[in-house]
Amino acid sequence: MSDFVVAIGLVLAIEGILFAAFPGPLKRAMNHVNETPDSALRLIGIGSAIGGVVQVWLIRG
Repeated sequence: MSDFVVAIGLVLAIEGILFAAFPGPLKRAMNHVNETPDSALRLIGIGSAIGGVVQVWLIRG
């Protein structure tokens, strides 16, 4: 459980750094997400989730 909390903290830290360093480009990226079809976002989300699980599985064994 502590690994999960650490992972959430890292996500928040990375997002915070990105928004502080590049606010304009990130706003434009979010606008592009709004224009992307739901089916494409769903596929990207599933692919990212699978990739993340595989990465954790490979690292943690």
